[in-house]
Amino acid sequence: MAGKTPKAATQPARKAAPAPAPSVPATTTTAACTASVPVAEPVSTPAAVAAASPAAKKADLLPLPPVPTRPSGRAELSKNQAKNEAKKKAKLEKFLAKQAAQAAKAATAVPKEKKEKTAPAPKAPEPVAVVDTTPAGAKKDMSTPMANAYNPKAVEAAWGAWWEKQGYFHPKLEKDGKASPKGTYVIPIPPPNVTGSLHLGHALTVSIQDAMARWNRMQGKTVLYNPGCDHAGIATQSVVEKRLWKESKTTRHALGRDKFLEKVWEWKNMYGNRIYTQLRRIGSSGDMDRACFTMDPKLSKAVNEAFVRLHQEGIIYRATRLVNWCSHLNTALSNLEVENKELKGRTLLSLPGYDRKVEFGVIISFAYPIIGTNEELVVATTRIETMLGDTAIAVNPKDKRYAHLVGKFAAHPFITDRKIPIVADDYVDMAFGTGAVKITPAHDPNDHDIGKRHGLEFINILNDDGTLNENAGPFAGQKRFDARYTVLDALKQKSLYRETKDNPMVVPTCSRSGDVIEPRLKPQWWVNCKDMAAAALEAVRSGELEITPKASEKEWFRWLENIQDWCISRQLWWGHRIPAYLIRIAGQAIDENDEKYWVSGRSEAEATVEAKKRFPNAKFTLEQDPDVLDTWFSSGLWPFSIFGWPDNTKDLELFYPTSLLETGWDILFFWVARMVMLGIKLTGKVPFKKVFCHAMVRDAHGRKMSKSLGNVIDPLDVIEGITLQALQARLDEGNLDPREVEKAKAGQKQDFPRGIPECGTDALRFALCAYTSTGRDINLDILRVEGYRKFCNKLWNATRFALSKLPADFKMPANWSVKDLSLVEQWILAKLNKAITEVNAQLEAMNFMNTTTAMHQFWLYELCDVFLEACKVLTTESSRATLYTCLDLGLRMLHPIMPFVTEELWQRLPRQKDQPESIVIAAYPEARADWANEAAERAFEQVLDAVKAVRSLMTEYSVANAAVYIRATEAATQAQFRGSANVMGALIKGLQTVEVVATIPAGCAVANLSEQAAVGLMVKGHVDVDAEVAKIAAKRAKTEAAAKALRAKTQVEGYETKVKADVREATASKLASLDAEIELLSKAIDNFLKLKDE
Repeated sequence: MAGKTPKAATQPARKAAPAPAPSVPATTTTAACTASVPVAEPVSTPAAVAAASPAAKKADLLPLPPVPTRPSGRAELSKNQAKNEAKKKAKLEKFLAKQAAQAAKAATAVPKEKKEKTAPAPKAPEPVAVVDTTPAGAKKDMSTPMANAYNPKAVEAAWGAWWEKQGYFHPKLEKDGKASPKGTYVIPIPPPNVTGSLHLGHALTVSIQDAMARWNRMQGKTVLYNPGCDHAGIATQSVVEKRLWKESKTTRHALGRDKFLEKVWEWKNMYGNRIYTQLRRIGSSGDMDRACFTMDPKLSKAVNEAFVRLHQEGIIYRATRLVNWCSHLNTALSNLEVENKELKGRTLLSLPGYDRKVEFGVIISFAYPIIGTNEELVVATTRIETMLGDTAIAVNPKDKRYAHLVGKFAAHPFITDRKIPIVADDYVDMAFGTGAVKITPAHDPNDHDIGKRHGLEFINILNDDGTLNENAGPFAGQKRFDARYTVLDALKQKSLYRETKDNPMVVPTCSRSGDVIEPRLKPQWWVNCKDMAAAALEAVRSGELEITPKASEKEWFRWLENIQDWCISRQLWWGHRIPAYLIRIAGQAIDENDEKYWVSGRSEAEATVEAKKRFPNAKFTLEQDPDVLDTWFSSGLWPFSIFGWPDNTKDLELFYPTSLLETGWDILFFWVARMVMLGIKLTGKVPFKKVFCHAMVRDAHGRKMSKSLGNVIDPLDVIEGITLQALQARLDEGNLDPREVEKAKAGQKQDFPRGIPECGTDALRFALCAYTSTGRDINLDILRVEGYRKFCNKLWNATRFALSKLPADFKMPANWSVKDLSLVEQWILAKLNKAITEVNAQLEAMNFMNTTTAMHQFWLYELCDVFLEACKVLTTESSRATLYTCLDLGLRMLHPIMPFVTEELWQRLPRQKDQPESIVIAAYPEARADWANEAAERAFEQVLDAVKAVRSLMTEYSVANAAVYIRATEAATQAQFRGSANVMGALIKGLQTVEVVATIPAGCAVANLSEQAAVGLMVKGHVDVDAEVAKIAAKRAKTEAAAKALRAKTQVEGYETKVKADVREATASKLASLDAEIELLSKAIDNFLKLKDE
């Protein structure tokens, strides 16, 4: 949508643009505005917008035909003539639309770098230095003169600290300690991982959540927006390990568990504070005094309590099953921590711990000899090294080719004492490959199932670090992907190798280390999710929990109806250590996988009591499990652990269940579903009433944001601006693999050749909300964010101009009544009322795209483009009251999405009696029945139609000083035009006189507004017809020559067969544009020549 010419540019007060998408170039200055107040970027008028548009520039497209220009006494067109006219009109409209689109695209295009060697690369404008002299926590001094231009750094300074010191973000309770009678609104932030900086996805989350928190706070509710951070076990441990190795070539094992954890806590304290700083800069109105960390004592207590309860109930249990295993990190992973790489064929991948790249994307066929026969079975695999763990070959029971082999055995070529049975199983696809499948039950999920069905041996061939163990025979001790090559060579030596072919496949990799994931059988702690999932499904079915959008609700049912048990143990050091203890009985060997030797407890003393109950007469010691819990287990308790659960606290009573959980759809199952399951199970209530899933933020090209692509953006870089050089310096300082740094730098140079311009927080928030719809992805273009900085500038200049019309001691009149107002005042209040109604409805529905559209439409196209221009000729007390009301309520309406600039400007308004100290706690606007006025809207729309028609005629006929005649048949319409003549004068630059007449005089160009009204512009005597005709004729000749040359290319023999379809289509489109322009120019000549006949 960015870059489109807004509809209101040519018809300012009729309809909202489809979505707010301001253009990046500066707006046109109007003389009237600069005469009253010197401004850096003055309020533009519809005339200025129209004059600046491509369709109105005489040098590009001259002149436009009048709306209709047929004199009233001329005969009607015949049917054929009318048909031809309609075709011509359609061509013209298509041409104009294309011209507008091309101009809009050019307006937002990034200029290409010049290729001259001496020309330096263009840079983003340097941000203006701002020195904030406001003492920490003090209110900003608003007595200083208002700056000439909007500066986000200056505007955003000091407000956040003052808001916090005033306690505005604490939940306000009544004197009796209860919540507001208007209700409560509670949002627990999805706690960001304490692994570094927030990214734009976090900024989107905060923008949406904070908008809802501020809106509800202004409605008088008790609001709590609870911030916090997640310890992010595997992510944080991985980052700290990389940093340790990069800085001191030290491993965690060399440091030891305690020393390593000290390093992680240092990291947490540094980056946790940075995250809270970022949250404040993004404008979060979270209660920072309540900020929680998932490993705080209060939350750790909740984690231990949840584990012990669920373990004692049998929901948590220990079992040996297949898990996602990262050999580089030596831990099991959740599915969310696995990234699937799609390969189209043979691909060499760089993996940690290997000097050479490893081959993937191929399928290798080899033969197993059948014992006691001369036959062999050829099988194929994408992981040839796993054949060392094969314990069967499976064929389909219906496959007659192998029916005689079922029940026989194949010989393993390298492990001589292993006989491999041939089994029949319906899982095997007879048509795929040879129809025979090797089975490795310990290292493949499907093979695991077959192994259980046939009672096969489960042979693990891997150590935790990815080397082959003693079960791998002669290959023991080799790294698994070194064995990939040595096994293949050995098969060739035994003449058992058959072929290698390209094979499209998906390779699962660890999102933290980049290592390839291995399915492995490991003893782990599991959660039986079946009954909890059923309760979570019922909560949505019954309406107790609402999930938006509906597409996410469908995902909810799909996931939970097919839920599997959840592996919650991780072989890490950083995290909540599992409160489970192994009972070691003196003098007795025990099976560590037998659950009877495991007890849990909130403390070791409690676990000891439980152990004594099981083995009352035995001497034993307890060993706590060294593993930690999956991060999603502790974050699954977040909505109630932050309020002190399992204790029955006042906070839990007041704020649980919460109101809203807002997050990305990608973690709907991994986090949201688990919160709902654990919340219902442990508290008996759903943890929140509504789940809103926002889209994923991608770059302008639609690519996932990735450090290796160089397109991950820190929100502060958008807020403050950053040069390309500084962006690239960060890559050198980070943890990125040196091999990927250059690739990332190239991506940055392509996407941000001038760096990132300073946009400010309000523009970023507004852009992110404007992008938010029910779609799955947001392709964020920084140019669009920069466009909304222009919108902030518009707000600034609008307020600055308005303040010049309001005395410093202005007070709203006590007896101000809408019925006593002028037509334009009634119109703007009706428009304000509609905007308030729409914004409240859309915020309630959490439709942020429509919310921002309504806000943008009112401020830009109704208030700025029309009413502020009208205020240059309105001097009554009622007009000042209307102006103040629009500013006051308009800024309040914007505040939830643009908190800083609205506070700054609102504080500049003349203070009223009993006015709140801050816009943060001011009442949010509500619609008023007495402001709704459809009649006034219709009446003033006619005036605006006349304004538009006059501008068009003035541009077309190059008339600078206009004498306008308005013909209206109805007395009411005549009165409305007479009463609005001064407003028309303010809206039309160069308008000299306006007369309401019975008949439009000769010598006028005429545009009909309706059957009852028309406007005439006196052009005779104002235009050098011959000069204008000659100029347009020259342009037409040039255009005709271009069309002739292009058409000649299409008439060359073989054009239709030899030229590509897309090229032919582009040529045809260009020809149509040229033909339409020729017709447009011809019509313009006809219109001028008509003047000579009158």
